Amino acid sequence: MPDDAPRRRLRAICLALPEAVEQEAWGDPTWRVRGRIFTMEKRGDGRVSAWMKAPPGAQEVLVAADPERFFVPPYVGPRGWIGLRLEDADWDLVVAHVATSYRLIAPKRLAALVSTER
Repeated sequence: MPDDAPRRRLRAICLALPEAVEQEAWGDPTWRVRGRIFTMEKRGDGRVSAWMKAPPGAQEVLVAADPERFFVPPYVGPRGWIGLRLEDADWDLVVAHVATSYRLIAPKRLAALVSTER
C-alpha cells in the first residue's frame, strides 16, 4: 500500500485554491479549475510526483538546477509542464509551484486571488 501522506498534503494545497475541484483521470487524481487541469499527482514510475504547468523557460531552468527534484514529465512536458518529486519535498516549494500553475491555468479573475509568494 503506497504512502498516501503526500497525496493528502497535495490535495489540501490544491483544494484550498478558489473553485478548485478534484477529478480522477488516467487512474490518478487531478485538480482542476473550471474544467482545466492545473496539477496532477502521478506514481507511474514508482515515485510520487506532482505535475504542474510552469511559466515559459522555467522547466529548463528548474530541471537543470535540480534534476533530482524536477523533471520533464511525459505527455505534458513538451508544453512546458514540470514534474516535482514529492519524496522529502520542500512543501513551501510545492505550494509555490501549485499556485503558479493555478495562476497560469485559471481565469484571470480567479488567478488574481492567488499569490505566488511563499
